[in-house]
Amino acid sequence: MTDSTAITVGSTRKFWVDSMLKIVLPVLENLAEDKLVETMPVRGKLPPEDRRQFTYLEAFGRTLAGIAPWLQCENLDPEEEALRDRTRDLALRCLDVAFNPACKDKMNVSVGFQPIVDAAFLAQGILRAPKALWEPLPDDAKKRLLDAMRATRTRKPHKNNWLLFSATIEALLHHAKQPDWDPMRIDFAITKHQDWYLGDGWHGDGPSFHLDYYNSFVIHPMSLDVLDEVKEEYAEWQNFLPEAQKRAARFATHQERLIAPDGTYPLVGRSLAYRFGAFHALAQVALRQQLEPQLKPQQVRTALTAVILRTMKNKAMFDGQGWLQIGVNGHQPELGENYISTGSLYLCSTVFCPLGLGKDNDFWSKPDIPWTMKQLWNENQ
Repeated sequence: MTDSTAITVGSTRKFWVDSMLKIVLPVLENLAEDKLVETMPVRGKLPPEDRRQFTYLEAFGRTLAGIAPWLQCENLDPEEEALRDRTRDLALRCLDVAFNPACKDKMNVSVGFQPIVDAAFLAQGILRAPKALWEPLPDDAKKRLLDAMRATRTRKPHKNNWLLFSATIEALLHHAKQPDWDPMRIDFAITKHQDWYLGDGWHGDGPSFHLDYYNSFVIHPMSLDVLDEVKEEYAEWQNFLPEAQKRAARFATHQERLIAPDGTYPLVGRSLAYRFGAFHALAQVALRQQLEPQLKPQQVRTALTAVILRTMKNKAMFDGQGWLQIGVNGHQPELGENYISTGSLYLCSTVFCPLGLGKDNDFWSKPDIPWTMKQLWNENQ
């Protein structure tokens, strides 16, 4: 693994792309060939048969949410553009396979509550890159995918961040101009999270505060993506979007300050096995170019690069076949909750959202600036 001293402004983007592809290509390559069920291990605290019906959609949906901005990015160097094009082609083939009843890898959306979550992450990916992932999709694949989204409606989401999963699914149906998209599922999610807002960028996960990373994993990113899609339907949604952006930017400032000089960060709350997916919100606010003025894009780049480097230098992050293993620092299976299995881990890919910014954007082109904790804990101060 590359040492941090070898990372330069020019090579950082390549390091990010290489790291992202190392994580996601086993999922995409195998699913594109209808071999994901055959090849991906199912590991976790519960017996494999318990999570097997969910883990494959987890892996694909979460992967798509993370890589989508890059798949639609322009202004790339030729080498990166070729990688982007190949990965986009794989993703489109995966979308064709995932809900095809003739395929061995056809994914479950009808049984259990978990598919509500991961259908939503898949929908989020498409909403983030419709030109790359929706417009080129064949009509029959589009129909199967939309039917899969509708199939999640038969179960009620929990009254917490899960409301945003249902809202994100409906936002995709709205994008696809489906007349049965449900504004109430969206409005309920948005208004409840307004009610649960606690201040200074933080929401409760439901009516109570939880010291964890769910404001980043789900709440800010999905709120923004849903509002982006449907804002023109109702004035109150349009009017709330600037406030949602302001709250997300404030939260992103907090996130940048959590990153220690060595690239570690506080391991608080549940779902720590999502690794640097904990910084989904910071990554997305950077992608949207909506950081607070005092937080410079290149400062966020150096901070997130430190986290990615620190995490990926432990080779036990992957098994011998290249699949992610449960843990934060390498393989730490005891860290996974009962709902965590191999597919769950691919939420880490959301840290790569800023790859949706072109290479000439300030995020990638400006000289390094030490992040806040690196500046303040400088031994030479």
